[in-house]
Amino acid sequence: MRTAPGTLLRTVRHLHPRQVWHHALHVLLPAARSAEPPPDLPAPALQRAAAPFPGAPAHAHFEPPDRVTLLNREARFDGRIDWDIQSEGPLFAFHLHQHDFLRAASLSPSDRSAVLLDWESRHRRGTGWHPASISLRALTWLKLLTTPGALEEDAGELLRVRRSLSAQLEMLAGHLEVRLLANHYLSNLLALVAGGLVLRGGAARRWLGLVPELCSQLEKQVLADGAHYERSPMYHALMLEGVLDVLNWARAAGERAPGGLVETLEGNASRMLAALAIYTHPDGEIALFADSAFGIAQRPEVLEAYAGSLGVLAAAPARAGVLEDAGYVRLADGAFSLLVSVAGPKPAYQPGHAHADALAFELCVNGERVVTDTGVFEYVPGERRDRARATSSHATIEVGGRDQAELWAAHRVGGRPKVKLEAVGPGRRVEASCAGWATRDTPHRRVLALADGVLEITDTLADRRHALKLVLPLAPGLEPALEGSEALLPGLRIALPGAARWRIERCEYYPEFGRSVERAVLVGDAEGEGPFLWRFRASD
Repeated sequence: MRTAPGTLLRTVRHLHPRQVWHHALHVLLPAARSAEPPPDLPAPALQRAAAPFPGAPAHAHFEPPDRVTLLNREARFDGRIDWDIQSEGPLFAFHLHQHDFLRAASLSPSDRSAVLLDWESRHRRGTGWHPASISLRALTWLKLLTTPGALEEDAGELLRVRRSLSAQLEMLAGHLEVRLLANHYLSNLLALVAGGLVLRGGAARRWLGLVPELCSQLEKQVLADGAHYERSPMYHALMLEGVLDVLNWARAAGERAPGGLVETLEGNASRMLAALAIYTHPDGEIALFADSAFGIAQRPEVLEAYAGSLGVLAAAPARAGVLEDAGYVRLADGAFSLLVSVAGPKPAYQPGHAHADALAFELCVNGERVVTDTGVFEYVPGERRDRARATSSHATIEVGGRDQAELWAAHRVGGRPKVKLEAVGPGRRVEASCAGWATRDTPHRRVLALADGVLEITDTLADRRHALKLVLPLAPGLEPALEGSEALLPGLRIALPGAARWRIERCEYYPEFGRSVERAVLVGDAEGEGPFLWRFRASD
């Protein structure tokens, strides 16, 4: 399907000049394939990290020798893993080559070594040699190499692992993902600096030469409020783990760690930990805004414990519950706790994980999720990808049947909304506005306020010419009873805007990659400028 010239122009106009040049190189140059290790083969510099690493993420499982479950998809191979598998989709293949499943404590050293050596001998080109695959797999291999007893203590086998790892890192150093930037580029730099800390030699010194660029990217990508600039709680948690990993090796390296590296990593990890607390609901899991799903990143309490083992504590926020730069505000009072999205797609030059979710919120009542975002099922273009990102899949208002942002393909954004945080009273009140890219004549203003055990939401529109769709997606298992303009739920009464015509729809919810759950969504059709008033009251 061809992309309209206007959509393409509205997309590429935001690109960073470095991205444009490297996109051209990516098209013109041949795809990366396997490389040889550097002539000055790096020797081991660290035998163990400063603290134990977290185990495998929840979605990744391996039953030796040939059964792998990732992203809620199970692949059974014939005796050994097929590294060229395509039948389960590109994201499965990417995670297969990431090797996170080898971090499970239940596996034996021989199980892990067999997989590493099999990959080294049989996968010489393909998905595993993509820079993103190398980055995340290299971090896994480095963790295994610096966890005593994780691999077989066979000198010849360990030499093969180090030779392959060195070749991978050399390939990565020559194919940094500058065309994408964001979490891809940051992962590239984290992996190379980690390799320079764990190994020693000329190549390792070259990799450590990227420390200034790593520090520069951390300054750009970790905002002043501590949130990763892509606005995804899941990617925030993933990047935090990467920062903690490199800090772990830097502490163990002692004087070999370049000056200022430990301090930079520690400061960023501390602020990111504070932001993660704001992203975390009372049930202990992250909010599902933007591209976020459960089971990919470590749970918040695991990351907090890991940080604590490295002496990192959460920084005190400038304003409690407010991520002003990222555009999120947490309100909490009595039975209610909610997180509100008050920004548009970010960063401008790489909003690939953004959704059209401005002014949307997730709500917990007495510690249980009641209003939820939709999550993400997959990254393949199509109906489910489009549904996850659409305005009507979030707890906000769709204006004129148009999404707030011009979403296309799997990760592209053309026109963008104008979103502004108007005012915030930490913990109790937030006011923000959004003018969609295609409905600039009808900006939407929303005020959310908590007082005396009641949550009130007031929506006003600046023009009456567009049809409105008011959306309230509920957590699975909650079945509302509609009585006029009031919705009844266990422990909660919701007075809905009376000017709307209300119905209950059945829609898909994607709490994990590859998993779809049916849930109820309250939908109201309306016209006019409002105000549209919602009132949530906890009941016995």
